[in-house]
Amino acid sequence: MSRPATRVLALLEILQDRGLVPADELARRLDVDARAIRRYVTALRDMDIPVESVRGRYGGYRLAHGVRLPPLMLADDEAVAVAVALATGKHEQVGEPGPADRALVKLNRVLPVPLRRRVTALIAATSATAGPLTPEPQLVLTLAAAVHARHTVRIEHTRGSREVDPYGLVVHARRWYLVGHDHFRDAIRMYRLDRIGGTAELPGRFTPPDGFDPVTHVLHTLTLGAWTHRTEVWLDTDLETARDHLPVTFGDLQPCPGGGVLLVSGAEDLPAMARILTGLPWPFTVRTPPALVAALAEHVAALTRAVARSRPAP
Repeated sequence: MSRPATRVLALLEILQDRGLVPADELARRLDVDARAIRRYVTALRDMDIPVESVRGRYGGYRLAHGVRLPPLMLADDEAVAVAVALATGKHEQVGEPGPADRALVKLNRVLPVPLRRRVTALIAATSATAGPLTPEPQLVLTLAAAVHARHTVRIEHTRGSREVDPYGLVVHARRWYLVGHDHFRDAIRMYRLDRIGGTAELPGRFTPPDGFDPVTHVLHTLTLGAWTHRTEVWLDTDLETARDHLPVTFGDLQPCPGGGVLLVSGAEDLPAMARILTGLPWPFTVRTPPALVAALAEHVAALTRAVARSRPAP
């Protein structure tokens, strides 16, 4: 869990399910340090949720007596719509919970317990790069629960039924994607949720690959897999500078052993790619494809003619 609000929700969930909980146990269960626990407790108190601290050898944190509220009467689709808008309609924050995070905590606080846990799983399983189109509620809740529980799912895709180990849900350019290991293809694939007609959890369990990032996979696939031409261009700069100047969707950046950076990207329009390359602030060398070299030469010739036309007459 990387979102601060997710950890605050998890803290509130633990405190609601139990009485007094030691601070070190909270830190261990949320995978943070004691200082972070104090910040999350402060965030709950700022939202008028009375969290008491008990000092001493058997101390810790607990909710004040009688703070539970009656459930908020929201249907599943209403709760999903609100949670999605709050959780993914902004950039993820690092550090203190922001206004949308606080509103999300308040929403989860008054949801019925079963729905609250499903919505929390949805938030924890989802990463967003832009405001999304709201998916079909039961579909996304089922997939999120499978991501959280690490259960294999069967999806009814427009191209046929698939069994998938779901690694995560990603929202990009207003579309939802499921990323996971396709059993039939024996490879990691991504599927648009608007092309999935239904899903069901299966008994099988899985372990995701260490360090796998669903967001990186989606961006990489959309950058390289959706285009006709694969391009490789050597840039005379360092990796950090290239990453600072180029958007993540521009291509895959790799350091070269002899110096410089290799840009691996995709293109549908090679003349457009040539124009983009001439706007980069560094010297570069096209390695492939030859058609991009030809497009670059044609663009340079057009620029040369423009310069000749622009010179004042003698």
